[in-house]
Amino acid sequence: MAQSFLGIGWGFPVAPDASGALAVAAYEESVRQSVWIVLGTAKGERAMRPEFGCGIHDLVFERNTVATAGKVTQSVREALLLFEPRIELLDVAVESRRSGELLEISVDYRVRATNTAFNLVFPFYLERGGGR
Repeated sequence: MAQSFLGIGWGFPVAPDASGALAVAAYEESVRQSVWIVLGTAKGERAMRPEFGCGIHDLVFERNTVATAGKVTQSVREALLLFEPRIELLDVAVESRRSGELLEISVDYRVRATNTAFNLVFPFYLERGGGR
């Protein structure tokens, strides 16, 4: 079965379900949560796996420019290609929102095992007044 390759694991964030047991994420939902975890984890944040995560967190004090959007796009591509082998990355687009303090990162991907396409929008906040 193709979906069994996608796995079943603890849901993110870790929380109880309606019955009081730990909530789980299965198949495509497991993949979606994994993409979110990769993007939400800063490199160096995990003591036992310091290389895991996405480099966008190093850009939090950058000005909201086309160059910053390009750096964000590249960091997202690199992180997902390295840490989520269950997907084929189709596109990464970055759009500025809310007077430049919010970047919406839109990730289009296809789950390899099921050939199903998905879109995930990850909010990334730049610090106001940042820049060099």
